[in-house]
Amino acid sequence: MRKVTFRRKDKLDFKANEAFKTLRSNILFSGKDIKVLTLTSSTPNEGKTSISFQLASSFAAADNRVLFVDADIRKSVIAGRYKVDGNTYGLTHYMTGQRTMEEVICQTDIKNMDIILAGPVSPNPTELLGGPLFAQLLEEQRDNYDYIIIDAPPLGSVIDAALIARYVDGAIIVVESAVISYKMLQRVKEQLEKSECRILGVVLNKVDMEHDAYYGNYYGKYYGKYYGSYGES
Repeated sequence: MRKVTFRRKDKLDFKANEAFKTLRSNILFSGKDIKVLTLTSSTPNEGKTSISFQLASSFAAADNRVLFVDADIRKSVIAGRYKVDGNTYGLTHYMTGQRTMEEVICQTDIKNMDIILAGPVSPNPTELLGGPLFAQLLEEQRDNYDYIIIDAPPLGSVIDAALIARYVDGAIIVVESAVISYKMLQRVKEQLEKSECRILGVVLNKVDMEHDAYYGNYYGKYYGKYYGSYGES
């Protein structure tokens, strides 16, 4: 198996770490049949890729075997954002028949976590993601991993995430706080429902903890009495 190294990883503070542990626990409590998850959003830049990557890392840190799939084959940001070292093949190589499934799965320097990078930009991503090879990949890898986390393109922009949703056990919508309208989020929800996909919930991202009274007070009071005045310096 090829190996890739992430030269850059996000460093999470206490509150962020706790948030991902809570998200991981909520998924666990959603049922033992939830193994393949996809994350999408309404628009680009809501933090969907970062949430997907950190969620996969969180499951791996809890001694689960995790496969992270970068399915944003129109405009992937993984390799650039996390500075991936290693000459690898990607998802588009597999779905176009150029490489085998085994050739595109890479071991990472994160314990318990493997990855399939997006590969080169495809001229026909909808046809590839809706084709039989993508479904076959997920079906075969279910037995090899405890969790498969798929970073899908924003559903408010392209239909790709709805195609991916047909093959997963649950979907999570990432929403940027104070930016995305109710109507836009409703359209994304309806698209996922048309795919007969179970929507597990929403991750509210980029919340201003200092100026949002509800979230700031909640985290400060709830966690503060147990862990002290973290993050105040």
